[in-house]
Amino acid sequence: MSQIAAKTYEPTPARHVAFLGLGVMGYPMAGHLARAGHRVTVYNRSPAKASAWVAECPGNASAPTPREAAAGADIVFACVGNDADLRSVVLGPDGAFAGMKPGAIFVDHTTASASIARELAAEAEKRGLHFIDAPVSGGQAGAQNGMLTVMCGGHAAAFDKVKPTAMAFSRAFTLLGESGAGQLAKMVNQICIAGLVQGLSEAVAFGQQAGLDMHQVLEVIGKGAAQSWQLDNRGKTMADDKFDFGFAVDWMRKDLGLVLDEAKRNGARLPVTALVDQFYADVQKMGGGRWDTSSLIRRLR
Repeated sequence: MSQIAAKTYEPTPARHVAFLGLGVMGYPMAGHLARAGHRVTVYNRSPAKASAWVAECPGNASAPTPREAAAGADIVFACVGNDADLRSVVLGPDGAFAGMKPGAIFVDHTTASASIARELAAEAEKRGLHFIDAPVSGGQAGAQNGMLTVMCGGHAAAFDKVKPTAMAFSRAFTLLGESGAGQLAKMVNQICIAGLVQGLSEAVAFGQQAGLDMHQVLEVIGKGAAQSWQLDNRGKTMADDKFDFGFAVDWMRKDLGLVLDEAKRNGARLPVTALVDQFYADVQKMGGGRWDTSSLIRRLR
């Protein structure tokens, strides 16, 4: 079954692009670029995944290194795991920067630190390249449906060149400031989600303990001030004890680690976020590292 849902694409000039990293997010994102008419060369650490992607998106190509994938591309997109993974595909003799043509733009969709975004932006500038940090929100479903929200940091001129192409997998693609601003905005996003999911977990657990029909209760309160994306999309599955979809606890802990490290640097006080991060650690100890983040409720049962 394809990981790339049907979507109507706005007409844009065809570009030669590369995509590095074909995980649960990158695979469909690269697919939307291909289906929008762009010529895509992909790289993945596991070549079998790249071969499967090319079979699903014929007329495009894979390459054995990031450098070869990036050669000749106008835009190089990436979505990998963390700061170390990002450095491994960007820097060094086989990294993307070594293969990019002058003036090309690197767009990083990894949720990473703001410091590495600034570091790589500075390195790109030395080489006559451009770098946009562009973490995404919307999860696996958003990637598959081509409906991601993308938070960007970097220079406006490079952003303007990238946006029409990136709208193949986005519903919103917004510049929020200089390099690092996209990563900082993603941290704000994760802070919001952490508190919301814990609150929803407590609400559902409380209602069930009180003997209420939580499907009915969630239907009612979802029409009032308690409404949120998490309530609409995860409330009933939490009540049903289903956590086999969505954004994994292991990934959330990685993201909250970035948040808490940044808070130490800038002096922000995040007592609820720090507490929820420890609650997620409890879920990991229960064997729930790959459960969806809404599994916080398991601690309360």
